Amino acid sequence: MPKPNQQLIATKLKLSRATVSRCFTNHPGINPQTRAKVFALASKLGYSPLEKAKPRAHAERLKLLDVAVLICVDLPNFDNTAYGNPGEEILTGVTEFARTKKISLDLHYVKPEDLSLDSPSYRRITPMRRRRWKGVLFIYPFPQTVMDELMAKYPCVSLVEQYGTTGLDCVDVDHFRGVNKLMDRLLAHGHQRIGFFTHHYDVEASWALRRHSAYMEKLFSLGMPYNPDDALNIGQHNKLDYDATHQRALELTRKGVTAWLCASDYEAYQLVEFFKKNGLSVPRDVSVTGFDGIRKPAGAPLLSTVQVPYREIGVTGVKRLSDLINRRFDSTQHILLDCALREGETIAAPRNSAL
Repeated sequence: MPKPNQQLIATKLKLSRATVSRCFTNHPGINPQTRAKVFALASKLGYSPLEKAKPRAHAERLKLLDVAVLICVDLPNFDNTAYGNPGEEILTGVTEFARTKKISLDLHYVKPEDLSLDSPSYRRITPMRRRRWKGVLFIYPFPQTVMDELMAKYPCVSLVEQYGTTGLDCVDVDHFRGVNKLMDRLLAHGHQRIGFFTHHYDVEASWALRRHSAYMEKLFSLGMPYNPDDALNIGQHNKLDYDATHQRALELTRKGVTAWLCASDYEAYQLVEFFKKNGLSVPRDVSVTGFDGIRKPAGAPLLSTVQVPYREIGVTGVKRLSDLINRRFDSTQHILLDCALREGETIAAPRNSAL
């Protein structure tokens, strides 16, 4: 593979070499989405403009505020664009604010299975680059051990994920408002037995737990029964693999669950496809909702869901980190942004007859 440079990035993204160069110098004429794509590919290729700068450019760069953006994900999953790419939308917001405030971004992908800064994906980040960092943004779930190490060294802000056991600042969607909007739609259609669906993840998916908590709170507030058997992959002793989770949802649907509130759109679209393969039509036989607002895959029905404001989360997150860098011991904040209901084609009134 050719040695990574700006021309290689330009060729792969079908951009001009000048456009790529301007992305790294925070040029005001560059579209934030283009800048996010360039930064993401540069990280994947192992290219760093910080280490290639000429003396004059290096002097100019010293005037910038250097911020690390760490994305904890397996790259094949990040690049899976069949369902859209929320991570890239977050990066668009991050780069948009960074350009206006003279913030230089140092972006890296790290592996979920790496549990310390001595692990392989973190060792690739040279000490020289780490010394420049003034703060760190987390995107996606991180192991607690890694967060603890980085929080001891830098101001940190988490985007999308919340970690209730630490003093970590966070910018996230308001899970409770989002779930309430979805539950209200299902209840308005007459659903009384609504299940909660999520998968088991190697790194704890706190977003799924919060959405489940909101689901429980809604049921309790209305005096409706909560059946733990109808909540899949919640709790330490209720862990099913991918296939078993879908099979269990099918069994429960045939036993009376009329709607499934899925913790994410990705999970919801997969569940809709599984039901279809097993003879159930959505929403005629069972209703399904998601949570995210990502692009629907080809051939799938438009999902009833809520739209997470990913770009705004990126903008707000880097702004909060900038404030923390200037006020190192400011009070910890959790900033929750509202989400809009997106009407789709996967909710209908429950059928009266047994399936």
